[in-house]
Amino acid sequence: MAIADALIHQHPNLFKIDDNLNHLVQKIELLNYINPINIEAEKRKFFSSKYNINPVFHYRKIDFDAHQLQQQLFSQQIDSIKDEVSRNFYRDVIYDYSGLIQCIETIGKGQKFYYNALKSFGTPTEKDVANAQFILHFKDEEYDSEMFPVFSAEEAANYFVEFTKKYDFQFTIKFSTKISAAAMVQNNTQTLLLKKNHRFSANQLKVLANHEIGVHMVTTFNGMNQSLKIFHNGFPKNTETQEGLAVFSEYMSGCLTLHRLKELAYRVMAADSLRKGFNFCDTFDLLHNQYKLNREEAYNISLRAHRGGGFTKDYMYLTGLKQVYDAFYKKEKLEPLMAGKVSFEHAPIVTKWQEEGLATKNRYHNFAFAANNNANRTLDFILQNLK
Repeated sequence: MAIADALIHQHPNLFKIDDNLNHLVQKIELLNYINPINIEAEKRKFFSSKYNINPVFHYRKIDFDAHQLQQQLFSQQIDSIKDEVSRNFYRDVIYDYSGLIQCIETIGKGQKFYYNALKSFGTPTEKDVANAQFILHFKDEEYDSEMFPVFSAEEAANYFVEFTKKYDFQFTIKFSTKISAAAMVQNNTQTLLLKKNHRFSANQLKVLANHEIGVHMVTTFNGMNQSLKIFHNGFPKNTETQEGLAVFSEYMSGCLTLHRLKELAYRVMAADSLRKGFNFCDTFDLLHNQYKLNREEAYNISLRAHRGGGFTKDYMYLTGLKQVYDAFYKKEKLEPLMAGKVSFEHAPIVTKWQEEGLATKNRYHNFAFAANNNANRTLDFILQNLK
C-alpha cells in the first residue's frame, strides 16, 4: 500500500526500524516449528501401548541462526524513534520476538522449552482453572446431525473456498499430516493448512470458516494492507486477543457449541497439568479416564499441551474469549483489534496511528460481528458468569 512520502519523512526512523524488523522476523512463526513431524506414527504407538508409553516427538529443523537473529534484533536503534509511545511499543516488540526465538530454539528440549513458553505465554491461573471446571460441570448437549464427522479434507477445502467468496483476498489451501489442529492459518505465507486425514462435521466447517477465515485470515490481510509491517508480523502478546476474537466469531455466527466450549476448557486443564509436572500419559489419563473424553480428543488435546516440551498457549482461547465477550457487551469497539495481529494491551496505539495517518481503517471485516446469531442461552449464561 502506498503511503505519502511526506509521512515517511516525518517518521523516518519509525519506518526504518519497522522495515528492519520485518526482514528479521520472517522466520519467527512458532507454529511452523512446534508441530511434531511424526504425530500419526506416535499416536499409533501410544494407543498400542495401552496409553502407557509417552510419545517421542520429532520436530522440523530450524532454518535460521537464532543467536545472530537475537543480536540483530537488539542492535536496532529504538531510541531514534522520536514519539515516546511508538518507541516504547517497538521496545516491547523486540523483547516479545526475542522470547519467541528462545521458544523456537528450545523446541523438543523439555523443561528449557517449557520455561521459555511460560515467559511468552504464561500459564493458567486458579481463576482460569475454576472457569474451566465451571464449564465442564454442564451436561453435554444432544448430538445432532451437524456434529457427525462426514466431510473429507477436500470437501472442507471446497467449503472454505465458497465461504471466502465474500472477500476479495486470495490464499492457498494445503493438506498436511503434520499439524495438531484440524486447520490452521500460516500468516507469513497466507496459507490455510487442513489436516489431511481428518473428517469434518458440518458444524466444524462453520466453526473453522468463522474462526480461521473470519478472523485469522481477515487480520492477516488487514495487516498486509497497513504501511507499518508490524500489523502483519504481530503485536506483542497478540495470541490471546487473536484467539479470543476467533472463538467470539464462532459464537456470533451461531456455531459455537457447548461441546466446543468444553474443548477449550479441557485445553485449560491440560495446560494446567504441565504446571503440576504431568507427563503426556498423565495428561491423557486425566482427560480420558477422569473426564471421560474419547481417546482421539484426549490425545489431540494432550498433544497440543505437550508439544515442544510443554506449550501452555492453549489456555488463552478461553481467557481471550471472555475478554472479547465482555468488551463487546460493554460496547467497546473491536475494529482496532482486527487491523492486523493486534493485542488488547496495544489497541490504543492503533487508534493513535490511524489519527496520525500512520495506519488506515480496516479493509476487511468479520461479518459475524455485525449480527449476533447465537441462540444458545446456555452459552450466554456461561460466558456471563465466567470470572
